[in-house]
Amino acid sequence: MPKQSAGLVLFRTRLGELEILLVHPGGPFWQRKDEHAWSIPKGEFESEDPLEAAKREVAEEIGVQCEGDFIPLGSLKQAGGKLVHAWAIEQDFDPSALRSNSFELEWPPKSGRVRSFPEVDAADWFPIDPAKQKILKGQLGFIDRIVAATSAGPP
Repeated sequence: MPKQSAGLVLFRTRLGELEILLVHPGGPFWQRKDEHAWSIPKGEFESEDPLEAAKREVAEEIGVQCEGDFIPLGSLKQAGGKLVHAWAIEQDFDPSALRSNSFELEWPPKSGRVRSFPEVDAADWFPIDPAKQKILKGQLGFIDRIVAATSAGPP
């Protein structure tokens, strides 16, 4: 069975334009990557309910509890084979309030030094077209699905 992740697409409308929240992964591999490097806040799960996993992962990655009316966006298979399940929820979030869990990694490789890195090092709101340039290609379909679900996409 392929690995699975679950996440949430937080969205809001500003000046009549739909915006979605994307997060930039922390750690040295992603440090200088921007285009097609951002993601919805998500994380892996095994046996728990996917929506509950998505809510837990968002709390761990950005530090916000999400409750309310979740819009199912279905699943997408990423290039590496991981299946990502997503739901959308209208919720504002101040990116300056980002609080992320961290992970440890030997860095530089084979140095014997273990460093701590945030799971997410940045979060920001993006209108639809810029979001399509930022989001990982394997998650691009979630943007089209949220636009269709909210009918509040760009003119």
